[in-house]
Amino acid sequence: MHRRSLLALPLLAAAAPAMGQAAYPQRPVRLIVPFPPGGTTDVLARAIAAKWQEGWGQQVVVENRGGGGGVIGAEAAFRAAPDGTTLVLGNNQTHATNGALIPNLPYDPAGFAGITLVARAPHALVVPGASPARTVAELVALGRQPGRGLSYASSSAGSSSHLMSETFVRRNGMNATHVPYRGAAPAAMDLVAGTVDFMMATWASVSTLAADGRIRALGVGGAERFADLPQVPTLQELGYDYVSGDAWFGLFAPRGTPDPVLTAVYQATEVALADAAVRGRLEAAGFRIATMPPAEFGAFHQAEVGRWAALVRDSGVTLAN
Repeated sequence: MHRRSLLALPLLAAAAPAMGQAAYPQRPVRLIVPFPPGGTTDVLARAIAAKWQEGWGQQVVVENRGGGGGVIGAEAAFRAAPDGTTLVLGNNQTHATNGALIPNLPYDPAGFAGITLVARAPHALVVPGASPARTVAELVALGRQPGRGLSYASSSAGSSSHLMSETFVRRNGMNATHVPYRGAAPAAMDLVAGTVDFMMATWASVSTLAADGRIRALGVGGAERFADLPQVPTLQELGYDYVSGDAWFGLFAPRGTPDPVLTAVYQATEVALADAAVRGRLEAAGFRIATMPPAEFGAFHQAEVGRWAALVRDSGVTLAN
């Protein structure tokens, strides 16, 4: 999917929906984050919400509703009134993999109105700063040692972090136990403490911890090395291309939300992400900003539902609610 230019953006006022009433929004807007504070999704949400509020002159409340691998927050948004007062910043877990992993899921991942892609976040295979593993091959060797078992963290059961880690473990014949957390932030803290041995984390969720050596990256996802980690090879370079990929984050509204509202939020999001300070801060944290209009994002989302379902099958991971 091509990255849309943020140049020559229309004025925010042009995003006001022609609904025969005053410009959207006329009431406070609630942005649900289906994960705890401090994690990757939360960082993105708060950066965008602050600019929305500034541009709209209307209160925007970020509501963290973590738990259940994003199920609790996503369900709350799915069942909200389609009037533009409730939005959700979801990701490939809440709006793709959960549908393939969780029987009797209380919401339909494909049943939202898509607004826009916000960002992608490449993964990195990281270990505690004190880990004896200095390379991916050394980590694999540790996991294969007789009588020695490793543990790996994930931001939650069924997340891209979990699926990619489990695929890595299985493909390499390692003995490693999955330890799920309620978000990337607490998982990263236990990684720093050495409570778990490794994690396939979005770089945006752990970059600040790597800056002072509390964690160490052994390999990075995506086709190119990270600009701030030029010495760390990509997982593709090392032959682990099956665990190389990005998480994505997108804005959704309850199905039935009027199209002019979706357009207004999309336009406001482009304005927010075009702000040099916001964009610079997010890119420095490891995000790759990428937006697209509602119709294009809807097609992207539907394709991702199918793609992640195939990856779930390949990983062998199953969950029950």
